[in-house]
Amino acid sequence: MKQRLFSLSLAVLLSRHSQAFLISSSSNFLHFSSRNFAILAPFFILPLTSSTQINTSNMSSSSSNTYDDGNMKNMVDESYPGTAVQRLHNVRARVSTLSEEDLSGPWEDVRRKILWAGGLKDLPNAIPGQGYTGHSFNDYNHVDLTTMNDQVSNNENDGQVKAIAIGNNLGNGIRISSIEELGPGGSWSTCANGCHLDPPQDVAHIQFRSRIAFKLVWVPNDKFDMFVLVDDEGKELAKGKPTGQLPNLRQRQMNYRIVAGSKYATVVDSIASIKKDE
Repeated sequence: MKQRLFSLSLAVLLSRHSQAFLISSSSNFLHFSSRNFAILAPFFILPLTSSTQINTSNMSSSSSNTYDDGNMKNMVDESYPGTAVQRLHNVRARVSTLSEEDLSGPWEDVRRKILWAGGLKDLPNAIPGQGYTGHSFNDYNHVDLTTMNDQVSNNENDGQVKAIAIGNNLGNGIRISSIEELGPGGSWSTCANGCHLDPPQDVAHIQFRSRIAFKLVWVPNDKFDMFVLVDDEGKELAKGKPTGQLPNLRQRQMNYRIVAGSKYATVVDSIASIKKDE
């Protein structure tokens, strides 16, 4: 039967009556499957009998700044099913609105913008474990903005994540500090220890089985005074050179050391190299 393209409004209507969509990140395709329909990008649908693969080789993870208000909430990341996909998309959309100038002011102002982009409230006076975010992006380790779904937010570290306390129950803090408007699930600045391995063996990927929306990495220049936000594949999303009282220099140096040699260091290594040549 000849395939026909329908409008987005019809796609949304019909998708409500179909099964959840499944995203596969293998190769350069997104794999959307449902009982009767496939949504394309997400403007069209095609009738199908099994599943549809969508080539995304030309799509950058940071190319879209369109806020998603519901179309993605049933999507599941096949490789990391703990990911809150809609929330991750909306975090990336917020990050894309931050210019280098936005991220080059006083550090505390910049840090608040990073929290906002990540879907976290600025709660510097809360009790640790009860929503406190004063440490987020303020040390070498709590630099992974993770968007996890509600089913895994209470997951604990069973010992698989090295150098992290056994247990590490973050669920209540996640629920208190997460900004709800970005979509289902929650956000947290998880520990990046173990991210240098392939695949990453950090809190996001192991304890929560989730991708990171972004990671903050300090550039290894002479002063370690510039940072880059990179996505789960190590691609640049945003960068800045903040002023004022930055996190301790040793913390910034250690931050680079835990990513050194990994995909997450590629961009900052390149920036540092360029600066040395200037």
